Amino acid sequence: MKKIIMIIAVVFFGLSAQAQEKKNKNAKYNIDVNGNCEMCKKRIEKAAYGVSGVKSAVWDTGTHQLGLILNEQKTSLLDVQKAVAKVGHDTKGVKATQEDYDKLHGCCLYERN
Repeated sequence: MKKIIMIIAVVFFGLSAQAQEKKNKNAKYNIDVNGNCEMCKKRIEKAAYGVSGVKSAVWDTGTHQLGLILNEQKTSLLDVQKAVAKVGHDTKGVKATQEDYDKLHGCCLYERN
């Protein structure tokens, strides 16, 4: 009887452990973010760092790539994209509202798709 209970317990705990998704504490992503200049760079990086769990955020003005390292236990890539869109910059996943885009400085207005 003890063996049967032990087997059931092992199976139950084994299955429940597999059901949990392992979150990466140092997940690396590169996403496209529309922008033009150094002011855009500061704004985009500041917005990304404003999201709890973002460890690194570097936007390249030439490639328009935002390199991220984030703790997936605290945040998601979608959360970062929403924060960047809130300050007026489109990503492939989230588009900034027209109101947020219109708040950008004149040199920061990029061609929207």
